[in-house]
Amino acid sequence: MPTIRDVAQHAGVAPSTVSYVFNGSRPISEETRRRVQEAVDALGYHPRASARTLRSSRTQVIALALPRPAGRSDAVDGPFAIAVSDAAVRLGYDLLLTTSQDKAEGLRRVALSGLADAAVLMAVDMEDARIDVVRELAFPAALIGRPADEDALPWTDLDWEEAAALAVRELAAAGHREMVYLAPTEEEVAGRRSYALRGIAGATRGARGTGATVTVAHAVDDPAEVARRLRGLLVERADGGARGRPTALIVQHPSAHHHILTSMTDAGLRTPEDLTVVVIGAVPGDLSGRRLPRVELPVETLAGEVTRLAVTAATALRENTAGDAEAGPRLLAETVGHLLIAPTLLPGDTPLTAPRV
Repeated sequence: MPTIRDVAQHAGVAPSTVSYVFNGSRPISEETRRRVQEAVDALGYHPRASARTLRSSRTQVIALALPRPAGRSDAVDGPFAIAVSDAAVRLGYDLLLTTSQDKAEGLRRVALSGLADAAVLMAVDMEDARIDVVRELAFPAALIGRPADEDALPWTDLDWEEAAALAVRELAAAGHREMVYLAPTEEEVAGRRSYALRGIAGATRGARGTGATVTVAHAVDDPAEVARRLRGLLVERADGGARGRPTALIVQHPSAHHHILTSMTDAGLRTPEDLTVVVIGAVPGDLSGRRLPRVELPVETLAGEVTRLAVTAATALRENTAGDAEAGPRLLAETVGHLLIAPTLLPGDTPLTAPRV
């Protein structure tokens, strides 16, 4: 059975353009509209009748799509899963957890199964393939993460770009001129994970605005490997120290938060004597990071709002009784909203002041 991606490829346009032709949410040229319609006719594509049937059912279940490889631990996944579950219960819903690493097909299976009224999607990429699935099936969903197309679906997020820029500005004001930004893994950056790209963009912007030098490095999950990388970046400068040793480390990668102090010790570094450390995206209540200056991830607020947005979209579709086959995508477009939370740099036990080197 052809999909919306097949139609897009046949017409030579993006899948989102096909969605816009169907739901009328954005102006589309007549030439593009004609090519899409010709592709629809040639392929025999039609909106999934099963998806329209599912919209009339009611399960009182919200699916949480949390892609993760088996056996891998992430400090953020658990708190968000609990917070979304609590928010769902407050709204009269149960929670269904799905962990498929095949994001688009995993969501498609959930949408067509009839097991959930809507979904909350985590691990959001800038151009997330699940957005096309949501549009194709008119299945209500909201994102914990900010996609490149901010009008695509409802979403909530911390302003990661501003958080990184804020950290650089505050460190520069405290006297730091050389910094290292420990960003998420190379795999997340290559996969265009939203929070990773936005954090790096913010660090770059902060460097331009302050004149500080910010070296971007990528984290890994192995504490010993992090220690090796820190030793090379902060102790064994390849330029022989001509630019001066970095005096500040900004850590964005969640898996590195817990072991960053251990990794620093293994690298022969002390804080704050040798290095000032700032954490971005710390989980509230995480005692291991309390001694460090940090921007906390507002888990409860983000989870509560994203769940409300998903339920709002589900309610809008369920209350559509006109039988209009194109009403689903249109109603989803009308329920788009977002919450972008401005960062706050919280003090720790260690000062921001640059150590003497």
